[in-house]
Amino acid sequence: MMEGDFSPHRLTEPMQSGSAVPDGLCWVSVLSCLLLACSYVGSLYVWKSDLPRDHPTVIKRRFTSVLVVSGLSPLFVWAWRELTAVRTSASLLALMGIRLEGIVPAIVFPLLLTMVLFLGPLMQLAIDCPWTFTDGVKVALDPCFWSLCVSDMRWLRNQVVAPLTEELVFRACMLPMLVPCAGPATAIFTCPLFFGVAHFHHVIELLRFRQGTLAGIFLSAAFQFSYTAVFGAYTAFIFLRTGHLMGPVLCHSFCNYMGFPAVSTALEHPQRLTILCSYLLGVLLFLFFLFPFTDPSFYGFPTPVCTLAPSASSLCFS
Repeated sequence: MMEGDFSPHRLTEPMQSGSAVPDGLCWVSVLSCLLLACSYVGSLYVWKSDLPRDHPTVIKRRFTSVLVVSGLSPLFVWAWRELTAVRTSASLLALMGIRLEGIVPAIVFPLLLTMVLFLGPLMQLAIDCPWTFTDGVKVALDPCFWSLCVSDMRWLRNQVVAPLTEELVFRACMLPMLVPCAGPATAIFTCPLFFGVAHFHHVIELLRFRQGTLAGIFLSAAFQFSYTAVFGAYTAFIFLRTGHLMGPVLCHSFCNYMGFPAVSTALEHPQRLTILCSYLLGVLLFLFFLFPFTDPSFYGFPTPVCTLAPSASSLCFS
């Protein structure tokens, strides 16, 4: 973080690629991200209730408050841009990954890359699933199946509302504010810290309903922070390289569906050799395709958020 007292008149020069970071920009960026994160998490607790978080009534109320905060989140980016006088040729929506250029590869490639990473768990699901491939296709095309999904509040939260609002707030809004200050590489690893800390609010509910021992709850919270921070860095990388919001949202939804890989179950599986080889192959293929599948040339080079970088970064190039 840059040192120096914050005074608005010192932030009047527009940011240019390769220019020095204005004094006070980092303070404004970090405080804006912190305020945005607190607003998102705080919106979950504006409703007083003795019901657990998975109760449909609680979920519906939280949908309302979270959607309001998420809808207002672009105002944080706009206010930050006006205060700091950071300027680019890209529009505010484009900086937030809401644009049409390169939209098809932005939908396909990041999701495919994430599925490759989960090759092991997907192989285990395929082996254990009692359905044939044809049965699975029939279910996927059945309107009644999707009607049941949409009517399930937990499914809507985990697969639609949480991925969309969290990626909008913690990636699409925060990265444009962090990149001009910290640069693309540092921003990728800074942004997830807000995301990881935001998930600590689950500790409150676990303690409130006494769902486990104190040590177990905090151990679980520490693990969740680590996992969400790593995941947040991955989707931040996807957002920076593609310049699209849609890719991180779909990856987030897919990961919520899959959950954390059950490695211990795989070790005890009758076909563990096949599954473990799939785990290893998935990781190797993921590393091999990570940069090719996120090549910015597929999505409109340079991506809008990269135009905010104070200096050239290899992450913004193919």
